[in-house]
Amino acid sequence: MKCPFCGADETAVADTRINDDGDIVRRRRRCLTCDKRFTTYERAELRMPQVIKKNGSRVDFEREKLGASLWLALRKRPVSSEAVDAAIVRIEEKLLALGEREVSSEKIGEMVMRELKKLDKVAYVRFASVYRNFEDVDEFSKVIREVSRSPQPLGR
Repeated sequence: MKCPFCGADETAVADTRINDDGDIVRRRRRCLTCDKRFTTYERAELRMPQVIKKNGSRVDFEREKLGASLWLALRKRPVSSEAVDAAIVRIEEKLLALGEREVSSEKIGEMVMRELKKLDKVAYVRFASVYRNFEDVDEFSKVIREVSRSPQPLGR
């Protein structure tokens, strides 16, 4: 591992820890040249499916884009970062469990809506209005009636 400070190739592992879930290894390293310390993380690299967009084009799955969509819907809502991170992990796990090389953006959108419905009803309605391209107030009313009947969200 190259030192991020001086670029030297010689580093030593000072400490190794595994996270609670057992899927990430955290290593504290020390550069043998400049003696500075830094942290690295290791995780298994799993191949996420390609996303087939509405126009038929294919793009790589981007965790950051998924998170940005969730955070946009959750803007100014009282939902913890931990709850959002957990939702992202659940979506990724579901995508991997499909075992498919390609998945439609619509399928991902539906997964996002299910997670948002659990996290925050207002965020769910926000996302649904854009995702389903609401044209009039009746569509909003229908979704609001739907979420009013569902249990209280978990994301707080």
